[in-house]
Amino acid sequence: MSRTPDSETTAELLEQLQRTLEDDALSDDEKRSLAQALREAEPPEDALRQLRNRAFTLVRERVGADPAATLPLLRWLDGITRCIDNARLPAQAIQAHAAFSPGEQCLSLIRGQLRQARRSADLCVFTLSDDRITAEVLAMHRRGVAVRLITDGDKAFDAGSDVFALRDAGVPVVLDTSAAHMHHKFAVLDQAWLLNGSYNWTRSACEHNEENVVLCNHPALVAQFGAVFERLWAALGGRPRP
Repeated sequence: MSRTPDSETTAELLEQLQRTLEDDALSDDEKRSLAQALREAEPPEDALRQLRNRAFTLVRERVGADPAATLPLLRWLDGITRCIDNARLPAQAIQAHAAFSPGEQCLSLIRGQLRQARRSADLCVFTLSDDRITAEVLAMHRRGVAVRLITDGDKAFDAGSDVFALRDAGVPVVLDTSAAHMHHKFAVLDQAWLLNGSYNWTRSACEHNEENVVLCNHPALVAQFGAVFERLWAALGGRPRP
């Protein structure tokens, strides 16, 4: 008998949940992927209960077989239940804001959003040489935000580029050294907000160029740009988050 779309979705989510337990730990990448799957699937409440029940069953089975694994399993369970509980929250209102240059609208929008990041910041920008933005990136890194940077290999060597200073400070950085340019200018923050537009993260973009930046929290757009970042990060040799 063929399953309904809801049951197919539930089965896929259950399988994904079980895969995250293969090493008795829930990595940041696994948590991000499961949260994204839940956002996109919008499973009904009975499916969320099935996921939660399955998580507890898996932990009970593992603890019974290996009591020494209790603590890491409880950490895994906490991460899973947080993902499920977040999926129960009512959909937030979609917000979108646009800024334009020349002038400091774009700069202010970028800096303000970087200051609000609390968990993760995936930056994918063609060039980064505006010290005012670099200072915010360093501040995020120092307060424990998991920052990653993808940038163009040629532009990283420009005079005034801050890319290697960020790398030296401990920010994970990968360079696109292919013949074509990595020309994106976007950032995904806390897996909830997207900054995107023509604006290069440079002083000339702020002071002279006709540019734009859009900030939004549309879940589908955040997920799409997040997936592009992950694809590029892996293709360019970036290390998975611990």
